[in-house]
Amino acid sequence: MVVTTIRGENNLKLNIKFMREEEGLSQKEIAQKLGVKRSTYSLWELEINPIPLPRLIALCKIYKCSIDYCLALNKQHKTYPHMKMNINYNHYPKRLKEIRKEHNYTQYKLAQKLNTDNGVISRYENGKTLILTSFLMEYSKIFNISADYLLGKIDEKIILKELVKN
Repeated sequence: MVVTTIRGENNLKLNIKFMREEEGLSQKEIAQKLGVKRSTYSLWELEINPIPLPRLIALCKIYKCSIDYCLALNKQHKTYPHMKMNINYNHYPKRLKEIRKEHNYTQYKLAQKLNTDNGVISRYENGKTLILTSFLMEYSKIFNISADYLLGKIDEKIILKELVKN
């Protein structure tokens, strides 16, 4: 198990805009690569609409970065050793349940923390529903666990530890 640090506020807008600008791409260019309208991408960058998980994964492939980096959960490391480019969607239901149980959370307790009902948690853990990006971010923050690990993009458990703000 590896422990890495995250800093400050988790802010999707800053990292996806930063990465796009770092690559010298316009919103229109990145939107075309993702197969969406520029206005759709712009709403993600402004955090008006959450980016759907499949588009987030595609964005990570374009930038060759981890999900944690894209979601600003880990700003120190853009990638992880042995990081896979593709996601095996069969991994995450089991890992979500495993991490929840390791922390002695019931589905009900987690649902309350995420402001949803335990049926949603059950569907995520049974693989019946693809987890929403916003829930993935919150899950990672609640349990200090890498979103890349949860989704099976890496096999090593990465614990995210927040730095103390000065």
